[in-house]
Amino acid sequence: MTSMPELEHRHTHTEAMLSVEDALSRILSFVEPLEPVRLPLADVVGMVLAGDVTSELDVPPLDNSAMDGYAVRAGDVAGASEGTPSTLRIIGKIAAGQLPSAPVTAGTAIRIMTGAPIPDGADSVVPFEETDEVERRRDGRALDEVSVNMPAALGAHVRLAGRDITKGQTVLKAGTVLRPAQIGLLASLGHPKASVHRRPVVAILATGDELAQPGEVLPEGRIYDSNSPGLTAAVLEAGGVPKPIGFARDDLGSVNAKLDEGLDADLLITSAGVSKGDFDMVKDVLSERGEMQFWSVRMRPGKPLAFGLLSAGGPSGQGETGTQSVPNLDGQSVTRNVPHLGLPGNPVSALVAFEQFGRPAIARMLGRGPVPRPTVRAVLADPIRNADGRRVFARAVVTRRDDKYHASLTGNQSSNLLTSMAEANGLAICPEDVPGMGVGEEVEVLMLQWPPEVF
Repeated sequence: MTSMPELEHRHTHTEAMLSVEDALSRILSFVEPLEPVRLPLADVVGMVLAGDVTSELDVPPLDNSAMDGYAVRAGDVAGASEGTPSTLRIIGKIAAGQLPSAPVTAGTAIRIMTGAPIPDGADSVVPFEETDEVERRRDGRALDEVSVNMPAALGAHVRLAGRDITKGQTVLKAGTVLRPAQIGLLASLGHPKASVHRRPVVAILATGDELAQPGEVLPEGRIYDSNSPGLTAAVLEAGGVPKPIGFARDDLGSVNAKLDEGLDADLLITSAGVSKGDFDMVKDVLSERGEMQFWSVRMRPGKPLAFGLLSAGGPSGQGETGTQSVPNLDGQSVTRNVPHLGLPGNPVSALVAFEQFGRPAIARMLGRGPVPRPTVRAVLADPIRNADGRRVFARAVVTRRDDKYHASLTGNQSSNLLTSMAEANGLAICPEDVPGMGVGEEVEVLMLQWPPEVF
């Protein structure tokens, strides 16, 4: 990973509330596309090409037939009709994958299958249905000749060499997202692998004494950790490789030990410990481990946010600030930056903040440009209140009826209520400069899902 710009301040920095766009811009300025890797085509769907792909051959490599029929000379059948067919002598047959063994000469034809190379001398293909082959077979006559019932245009049903791709042509540009068609195209050029920006490994850490592991008996006074599984799924959906490292207790040793487990990742995401009411030790550890900034973002939910670069040197800050020395995939010691994104602790806040900041950061690491979710304009069925001048992302269900989209909120919008997020297929956006939106008003909705039933 190449070097990144330094953050302005070494330790915790408090400033005026940031807009969503400003916070995202600052985060993305510290994130770059990851280095290229060569992977089998079966493993690169959704990944991004790291370089241009130039063809080393023509596709198709030879003139070939677009139909099952007969390779002929157009001049030999120029006057053909059902009443006065042109009868040609059949001198061979060519299947796809075979090469012609003889040229077509005056008064002859070669039976040819789709995809088979056009023999020398032929300039057109006559489909079977424009001949009397079916009648000859039905009557038990020999197929040593065939009558053509229609004239053939010069070049009819002939696919020319290089018509799809010519040798030396750049067929895919760096930055192309590889979908099934692009992967098939690479295979058609003979490539078994593709050079792509590798998927980022994203370490995921929750913090808090109150957390318990799902599957365990829930101790009194504890809650199950829902942030780690939810963020793991969000990272997967965004194209990253999640590395859940559990949760840290609210003490220096636990937080430091867990951070160490995540320092071989490309991005470290934590949840909780970044708002004014959280234990100061979490902020202190993050600040001592690297260059951190703690922000208030003008959004609801998801106001508290932290971002910075973590160091492997621990509290002593050994080595260059914001860098770390860890083994790479080959076991060699390398120095690289570890961006850290600190999300709020409430589960809805964590998911909404990840959507706004974590998902774009992963897209940048993958080598993609912006990958915005689809948005629709919908008629509100419930009011959205905005009492403190923040951009509100209200959980909503979007449906379509009477040729319009309609958005109904999913009930109580408290940021600890995961059910309201689970029921939503979109986030209805009330701008920060709007005190609220009423029933019947049109609202922009960021679609988290794009299911057929919306239509």
